[in-house]
Amino acid sequence: MGKVAFLFAGQGAQHPGMADDLVAREPAARQTFELLEARMPGLGRLCREGSREELVQTRNTQPAVFACDLAAARALASHGVRPDAVAGFSLGELSALAFAGAFSPEDAFDLVLRRAELMDSASGRNPGGMRAVLRLPAGRVEALAAKAGDAWPVNYNSVEQTVVAGTEEALGRLDALVREAGGRCMRLAVSGAFHSPLMAPASDGLREWLARTLPVPTTVPVWANATARPYPDDPVAMAELLARQASSPVRWQQTVEGLVGLGVDTFVEVGSGSTLTKLVGRIARGATALPCETPEQLDAVLAHLEGRES
Repeated sequence: MGKVAFLFAGQGAQHPGMADDLVAREPAARQTFELLEARMPGLGRLCREGSREELVQTRNTQPAVFACDLAAARALASHGVRPDAVAGFSLGELSALAFAGAFSPEDAFDLVLRRAELMDSASGRNPGGMRAVLRLPAGRVEALAAKAGDAWPVNYNSVEQTVVAGTEEALGRLDALVREAGGRCMRLAVSGAFHSPLMAPASDGLREWLARTLPVPTTVPVWANATARPYPDDPVAMAELLARQASSPVRWQQTVEGLVGLGVDTFVEVGSGSTLTKLVGRIARGATALPCETPEQLDAVLAHLEGRES
């Protein structure tokens, strides 16, 4: 029988009313929100009733998505589902680490709040944006980004999609270069050049925070965005890898391919949305990918996993 991996959604997966029905039905999800609400009063209301304008603000997005990620994963775990490995996209990596026991939920949530502040501040100091480049291989995108200057590939999402971050001037040059090369550029609705060298101040701030609250070895392998390999067991090395994550590329395609190579054939996207489910479909066409945000989706995941065992 193949292995199971949980995938934790990242920033961009937020939407009004996210995880509302799951929290209403699943005690483990509800308890997760109650625990985190003590750290951020109004968190539940933000997820249930927050407008798109509220939810798109980094300081709101990151804690809201983290809470939904962890609530969905703990709901599945309460039904006896134990993943063989976990990975998270960008912010979702912190959710994955919390689920796997690297931090307590409270410490991980405090880290998420600090990360949001630091990335927001870095965006103000080093303004920039992001583009999704379609229809060109990653190697070609890397060459075009280097030619544009002050632009860097930051999300290796799939064979057909690489996201580039940089200054707006550089991204304007990239737009023209991509068109000339026969590709397509899409502007992303984000507030900064995330996972690029422009986020170096955020990584520095995370190092300071993590020096005071070191992670511990995880109970299940957590695959790191920056390396597309599992986190090491050494707490100091774990902290440095996590600090670098804010200013390093997300190697998502390589992560999914690595998990498939280890025998994972079922991916469950825990948290809001289905973006990662769709990306798995483009990267590993023979694998099963299922979202898990609503009670109905959770039931479908449980039914699928039971069917594998029978």
